[in-house]
Amino acid sequence: MSTTGPAAAPGPSQPPVHVSVLLDRVTELLGPALAADGAVLVDATLGLAGHTLALLDAHPGLRVIGLDRDPDARAEAARRIEAAGHAARTTLVPAVFDELPEVLDRLGVDEVQGVLFDLGVSSLQLDRPDRGFSYSTDAPLDMRMDPGTGRTAAEVVNTYPPKDLARVLRVYGEERFASRIAAAIDRERVREPFTGTARLAELVRESIPAATRRTGGHPAKRTFQALRIEVNDELGALERALPSAIDALAVGGRVAVITFHSLEDRIVKQTLAAGAADRTPPGLPVPLPEYGPVLRLLTRGGEAPGDDEVAVNPRAASARVRAAERIRRAA
Repeated sequence: MSTTGPAAAPGPSQPPVHVSVLLDRVTELLGPALAADGAVLVDATLGLAGHTLALLDAHPGLRVIGLDRDPDARAEAARRIEAAGHAARTTLVPAVFDELPEVLDRLGVDEVQGVLFDLGVSSLQLDRPDRGFSYSTDAPLDMRMDPGTGRTAAEVVNTYPPKDLARVLRVYGEERFASRIAAAIDRERVREPFTGTARLAELVRESIPAATRRTGGHPAKRTFQALRIEVNDELGALERALPSAIDALAVGGRVAVITFHSLEDRIVKQTLAAGAADRTPPGLPVPLPEYGPVLRLLTRGGEAPGDDEVAVNPRAASARVRAAERIRRAA
């Protein structure tokens, strides 16, 4: 998972177009922790390496460990990093971001100065129809970040009981008409299993009342988001990964998280707020240092991109960034 870019799809011989979301703000938020020679940043969602390249350019002594489960993304990121002359300072690892503790252990890294999460789906995944993330063109109904492992979206659509399918659409897609869509899918998959994105997108469109279809973008947007999150266990991975990232930070280290919808942002908000809270038991006359905050919040709520950035990159409109600094080791 990684940053998003503009909507235009690349040609067959062209590298994916890539515009990193909130690039300047992320560079500013993480910069103070990465300035010293030997600082280590974990880019937990490397994607096409936009943020990594900017931070490597800004900090000549920085080392980056880049995680991504998508082999296409890793290959393109490696090409870009090599072209920029930064290959010697980067280590790319095929891993999901909730594997961060195991990756650091294998590499012999005890603590890091920065961790970046840029959640969601990348421009490479959206703009290559064969990956099945987009409802704009017909493609196999896949949606796996790592195409070599795990269940596909087709398996979810064709095998989940209607009640479970409705839950996925309602919780992960915040879809008002989840039960109606699930019932339509259940009816149609008996006739013929779903294999492509176009048929599913059309069924979703037909299942939503006409008055609702006229606003809010493509009617299948929320369903496709929900299926993608379910297929890749995105929220579960985030709930496991973010506390591990905070634990890995050195004192003075910083974590920044870019989210693209409210479910992700809620997890990040609650996790960072818990780290920034004093946990002294109630009734004691003074705060106890060992129960004090381990984090200092660096952002006021989730910061959104400016109008200029959204004009250049419309996919950035829903992005929010939250960040925090480690101020002490846990007791």
